[in-house]
Amino acid sequence: MAGHSKWHNIKHRKAGADKKRGKIFTKHAKLIQIAAATGGGDPDMNPSLRAAIDSAKMDNVPMDNIERSIKKGTGESKDSAQIEEVFYEGFGPGGVALYIEALTDNRNRTITNLKIIMGKKGGTMGAAGSTGYLFDRKGLIELESDGNDPDEMELAAIDAGADDVKRDNSDMEIYTDAQSLMRVRADLDKSGYKAKSASIVFTPQSGIAVDDENSAKQLLELIDALEDDEDVSTVYTNADISDDLLEKI
Repeated sequence: MAGHSKWHNIKHRKAGADKKRGKIFTKHAKLIQIAAATGGGDPDMNPSLRAAIDSAKMDNVPMDNIERSIKKGTGESKDSAQIEEVFYEGFGPGGVALYIEALTDNRNRTITNLKIIMGKKGGTMGAAGSTGYLFDRKGLIELESDGNDPDEMELAAIDAGADDVKRDNSDMEIYTDAQSLMRVRADLDKSGYKAKSASIVFTPQSGIAVDDENSAKQLLELIDALEDDEDVSTVYTNADISDDLLEKI
């Protein structure tokens, strides 16, 4: 479970669909706003905005939401606020590394909330640079087999420029260089493989085994609590929890 994508998949199957959708929509809205604020509101002239919009559309974000976020980013909206992407670092039970992605308009509020959650759930905040170096910035494309031959899908991903391919039942995770994400996704689309999602993620360079059930449960509860905060987008970890232990928890 290094990076806890496996836990995310299990959690999302069990979580309420409306809550999950709301969190995803909020993240996309903030990313579009940041891209528009940085490079302007025309996606034809702003590649970062185009990528953010394409990613939002794949998660079925309505166009009204997208257009509203662009206007917030460019300052056209009356309720505009400056959103920043900020990374915080820390440690979970057993000394595993945490790399916390936040999209916030108030850093003081965000760090205060994170410290409270960490204190309650057995984690500790780390100094800048304490864990970030343990993760690599990658592109992640998720595909469903939809009856296609998994071997052919994997070959198509490699031909498109994928760095790594991982299979999980009918799902396939394709990792790319961060700069190549949208190009690889477009090539797969031309080959007839529609992406379920495409995003930038941070993957651990190596994992730390967490074999104790209590420690694993405490860690997952900490990650859940952090990700429930309105400013937190994603929590990455180098914890490696076996599939059997995950299912048991």
